[in-house]
Amino acid sequence: MAEDSARHEAMRQAAVANTDAQRPAHELAIQYRNIDTLIPYINNARTHSDEQVAQIAASIKEFGWTNPVLVDGDNGIIAGHGRVLAARKLEATEIPVIELQGLSEAQRRAYILADNRLAQKADWDIDLLEVELAQLKDTSFELDLTGFDSGDMYLLGLNLSESSDLEEEVTGIDSSDGFARTQEEYEQSSIRQIILAFMADEFKLVIDAMGNYATDNGLSNNTEVVKHLLEMNGYAISQPTTEED
Repeated sequence: MAEDSARHEAMRQAAVANTDAQRPAHELAIQYRNIDTLIPYINNARTHSDEQVAQIAASIKEFGWTNPVLVDGDNGIIAGHGRVLAARKLEATEIPVIELQGLSEAQRRAYILADNRLAQKADWDIDLLEVELAQLKDTSFELDLTGFDSGDMYLLGLNLSESSDLEEEVTGIDSSDGFARTQEEYEQSSIRQIILAFMADEFKLVIDAMGNYATDNGLSNNTEVVKHLLEMNGYAISQPTTEED
């Protein structure tokens, strides 16, 4: 019995020693630092649009600080430039940071790139993504807070968002005129592809979608597509007149 206890104690101490040996020399610690002391990396190749910064700010406001900014020993930002911009938008004065110690200059510069690029290498399981977004939508959760807007969903082939005011205005889907569609017909229509492509700000997709619409409606070019859409919604198209000599 005593031998078993001694053996178990020896195994426990060995496990503890092994865990200690595997710990990094510098353990990570979250600190709060004044935002004005943090220095952006002058050669940061990752850009952040005003729209994306607003999305990050909305995420921080909804979920709180879940991802501290990474800095070096001189308060230089290694990862989290977008979060710092979002914090400024929220008028935050102190934000959580983790100071990374022991990185060489080359490692620091490489990680600034890797932190952004490696996440882009991942892919999406579209079926599972659609399930998750659909369930969130059923709870009336604001889907934009996930980072997926209607344009993203279009590009991924998802069909979750309800018709926007723009869609209703262009298609007449909720009107009583002769061009109204059922929701099912509209969801499969090429006009919806055009509208969502515009919303996604994808010019090539707009052209492709207009080509599909032309094919579906026997039109020969994009000018005829635009005229057809206007006429569908009650806009009179006047033909240019030529003066006779």
